[in-house]
Amino acid sequence: MATSFLLGEQVYLRAVEPKDLDVMYDMENDPAMWDISSFTVPYSRHVLLQYINSNQCDIFSDKQIRLMVARRSDNLVVGTIDITDFVPLHRRGAIGIAIHQNYRGQGYAAEALRLLCEYAFDFLNLKQLYAYVACDNLASLGLFSSSGFEQSGLLKEWLLIGHETKDVVLLQRLNPRER
Repeated sequence: MATSFLLGEQVYLRAVEPKDLDVMYDMENDPAMWDISSFTVPYSRHVLLQYINSNQCDIFSDKQIRLMVARRSDNLVVGTIDITDFVPLHRRGAIGIAIHQNYRGQGYAAEALRLLCEYAFDFLNLKQLYAYVACDNLASLGLFSSSGFEQSGLLKEWLLIGHETKDVVLLQRLNPRER
């Protein structure tokens, strides 16, 4: 069992704090990120601050958890990672990860995903995690595949991006201790 679930070699995962407002505002309002979400309007600072202040950081009451991905060397936030659609009865949740474009390709996403999986399986005792990834998002498909996620489905024409529909791969990772 991990001695510190949320601490890696390069990054650590921590709860959202009020000082993260500007980072969240920039990431949530980046139109390049909207393609993968279901949101259709920008977020105001006010709405994001309300989220930060009302979030209890308890996955069982919030049914989700957002963690900031921070670089250990200087505490700089490089991204976010979430468990959403948490269903305690079935012990499952969806994973979403976003690394700021300036920090991609440096191994931060892989380590953050590994840390979150360890936390979800070893501490929260989840049975499975899953993610939806657009078929043409090769970087994300590679990230999840190299992290033990397996393709379990294909959702045809699932995303509408501009005037084009895209297929989405459903990826799952089962708790390795329960297999």
